[in-house]
Amino acid sequence: RESPSTISIYACSFADKDQIADLIAGYNAGVDSEDEITYTDYVALLMSSITGIISGISYLLIAFVSISLVVSSIMIGIITNISVLERTKEIGILRAVGASKRDVSRVFNAETLIVGLAAGLLGILVSVAATFPINALIHDLTGLTDLTAVLPPAAGAILVAISVVLTVFAGLIPSRGAAKKDPVEALRSE
Repeated sequence: RESPSTISIYACSFADKDQIADLIAGYNAGVDSEDEITYTDYVALLMSSITGIISGISYLLIAFVSISLVVSSIMIGIITNISVLERTKEIGILRAVGASKRDVSRVFNAETLIVGLAAGLLGILVSVAATFPINALIHDLTGLTDLTAVLPPAAGAILVAISVVLTVFAGLIPSRGAAKKDPVEALRSE
């Protein structure tokens, strides 16, 4: 009892735990290194481990989402290019009646913008609709009624904007190709 090697202190709350840590740090600041108290906060260690695991999982999910965005952008570009190839005669007619190259390009850019907007809005709608059964399942399994999944409106608007930007960007090359088509050759195509 005169020279203990360890003392276990159990705090009742996180505020008390922080206060104990501050008191130990204050004591250690005023004593020699051999008289310092070493303090191990198991809750902080556990929380940092869990935070590290969650961060790793988040980065993995971000990588998967990034790959899917690149693949979907490539697919949108391919679909727009196929649309340009199938509508070559329409491009020739537009150019023959006086549409400029910029007008032809705008037609396909507008289509990709509409596709991106529709896809983004549909994705947000599905996400919001999925939160209701997910929240019910979480509340039922855990009993935590305060834990609720919500899609903030600002985040939803940002996601729709990202969808529009990606689809318009993916459709730029095919729309420029459509604008560069020779009207005479486009009218001859079948």
